[in-house]
Amino acid sequence: MGAHLLNTAAEGGPSVSWWRDGTDEVDFVLHAGAAVVGIEVKSAFSAPPRGLTAFRSRFPRARTLVVGAGSGAVPLEAFLSHPASEWLA
Repeated sequence: MGAHLLNTAAEGGPSVSWWRDGTDEVDFVLHAGAAVVGIEVKSAFSAPPRGLTAFRSRFPRARTLVVGAGSGAVPLEAFLSHPASEWLA
């Protein structure tokens, strides 16, 4: 996931990082200008991950995304078929 984001974030495009606040963390954060997306990777889930909930509370204008398996998640294959910049749109 991280390699895909870094490899598809064109020069001058979104930057890729991660976020942590105490025990809350988000696997990847894309940001370009005012656009921010928090991305959590899960093999299975049924509720929004705690880290994404904390991230959204801290950055209310940010978009959040779960990649993997579970209701509402973006399937891994679909995520990998798009460059990093498309997830900021």
